[in-house]
Amino acid sequence: MIYSLLRKFFFALDAETAHGIGMAGIDFVNAAGVSCLLARPVPPDPVRVMGLDFPNPVGLAAGLDKNGEHVDALAAQGFGFIEVGTVTPRAQPGNPRPRLFRIPERQAIINRMGFNNDGVEKLLDNIAGARFVRSGGVLGINIGKNFDTPIERAADDYLLCLDRVYSAASYVAVNISSPNTSNLRELQRDDALDALLGRLKEAQARLADRHGKYVPLALKVAPDLEDQQIRAIAALLRQHRMDGVIATNTTISRAGVEDLPNAKQGGGLSGAPVFAQSTAVLGKLAAALGGEVPIIGVGGIMSGADAVAKVLAGASLVQFYSGFIYRGPELVAEVAAAIARQRALPTP
Repeated sequence: MIYSLLRKFFFALDAETAHGIGMAGIDFVNAAGVSCLLARPVPPDPVRVMGLDFPNPVGLAAGLDKNGEHVDALAAQGFGFIEVGTVTPRAQPGNPRPRLFRIPERQAIINRMGFNNDGVEKLLDNIAGARFVRSGGVLGINIGKNFDTPIERAADDYLLCLDRVYSAASYVAVNISSPNTSNLRELQRDDALDALLGRLKEAQARLADRHGKYVPLALKVAPDLEDQQIRAIAALLRQHRMDGVIATNTTISRAGVEDLPNAKQGGGLSGAPVFAQSTAVLGKLAAALGGEVPIIGVGGIMSGADAVAKVLAGASLVQFYSGFIYRGPELVAEVAAAIARQRALPTP
């Protein structure tokens, strides 16, 4: 009830302005010790994935907290893990505003943010002060390339970010699937992806020796993949022994929103309209991976039933972002409870 009233206020504002005010509000509620006003209790439902122990399988997707400024406040909403970023080596402003648009008729969002962030060093400064991290909370750091780094040198940006965030991250997500950085999705091609994954895994091995701990690597892929691409990506994930795959990012499709206001805005579409497409890709990846690489299911989760569908399609963990905007913190508890019920059912 409280969030539904707050949402009316926020949705009367420009989307990016509302985002800033909303994050400040979550910080205030957390600092005041009254996060319970927004969040419902989430019972423990531990799961081990990628060699990590998650208190529950429900995570916040990257994009909401690009600079790791609100980790403790977001964790207080009941998430089992938080993913921050996407972060790039150098700070960059992203695309010109306006660049974030709601389509409330379909519980959807279009963004063309363009990896706006304060750079990897600032993110590290921010998360160093987070109690969630110091107490052993599972923190994913999502890395990308700067917009002005040529695509043929993209691997250098990913390797620099991996080197810098390695000791601070529980896992590192490699974002090659945002539609808002020119040519980025070219890295999903067979040859480019093979080369990138090879260099990342070599760096991971060196860093594990240097830091005395193994930090898993997960690849984030697009929903706009043909079946042949899905099979090729799955083969490379297995070949390079990647630790996880995140399925999926936003879509360039406008199916389901074609004639609605803001539908013609450029950028990636998230929220309810991407659910079927992203879940189909997840299922095809799961079939091609044969259980060798765990999947984090994300895309269009707006209810507990949606999250269960991701699990049934092959996901070990789930994440959402747009659902948090439309449904608020109550969605965390709803999703966690629905997955716990599903996991408690006898195996057929």
